[in-house]
Amino acid sequence: MKIELANVSRSFGCHRVLNNVTATLEFPHTLAWIGPSGGGKSTLLRLLASLDVPDSGEIRCNGQVLPREAEARRLQRTRVGIVFQAFNLFPHLSALENTILPLQHVHGVPRAESLERAAAILRRFQLESHSHKKPAALSGGQRQRVAIARSLVTSPDLLLMDEPTSALDPEMTAEVLDVVAELRQSGAPIVLVTHEMGFARRSADLVAFVAGGGIGESGPAETFFEFPQTDICRRFLGRVLKY
Repeated sequence: MKIELANVSRSFGCHRVLNNVTATLEFPHTLAWIGPSGGGKSTLLRLLASLDVPDSGEIRCNGQVLPREAEARRLQRTRVGIVFQAFNLFPHLSALENTILPLQHVHGVPRAESLERAAAILRRFQLESHSHKKPAALSGGQRQRVAIARSLVTSPDLLLMDEPTSALDPEMTAEVLDVVAELRQSGAPIVLVTHEMGFARRSADLVAFVAGGGIGESGPAETFFEFPQTDICRRFLGRVLKY
C-alpha cells in the first residue's frame, strides 16, 4: 500500500488541524499513526476514509486520487472498512444484524448471502455463540470484535482503525490487539491510529509520528522506536515509554 499526501491542509473554523502535510508512506500491510492528542491523526484518518475532504492538497492511495465530489466519495467509502473507538454498533440490533448491515444496505447483497457471509466472519472472530446478542449483552472486547467483523465483511481494499482500544480495559485491549495482529497475516492493508506503543512496535511495518498538524517523521517500526530523528518525537517517546 502506498499513501501519498501532497500539501494537505484542513481547518475547522480558525483552528488549522493539518498544515500543508506532504509525505509518502509505503508499507506492505500495517501503518501505525502515533502522536499526541490533537495532532491530526484522526483528521488524517477521516480524509483517508473519504468521510471528509481537505481544504487544499490531495491524497493518493496506490496512485488513485481520493475524490472530492459527494457521489464519488460515497463510492470510495464502499471500498474502505472503518473501525471507530466507540464501536458504533446499533444497540437495537444483534451482533449478526449489525454485521450484515453494510452488505445489504450499502452493497446490495441479498439477505441470504449476507447472513451466510456475516455468520462466517463472526465464526472467524470466535463470536458465533454471541451472534444473537445485542451490544449491551456483550463485553467491550466482544463489541469491538463485532465492529471489526462488520468492517471486514465486505472485503474492503483498506481497513482504517481509529484508536480501537481506547475505550477498553487492559484485558479487553489485549483481546482486540490479538485480533488486529492476526489480521496482519491476511486481508486488507491496515492504517491504525493507536496509543499502544508496544503494539505499534511489534506489529506495524511502518510508524508515522503525527503532531502539530504534520507528519514529523516515519520509518520502520524497530528503527523508529530505537532511533527517533527529531527532538519532538524523542520527547514524545521519552514520555510515553517512561513507565
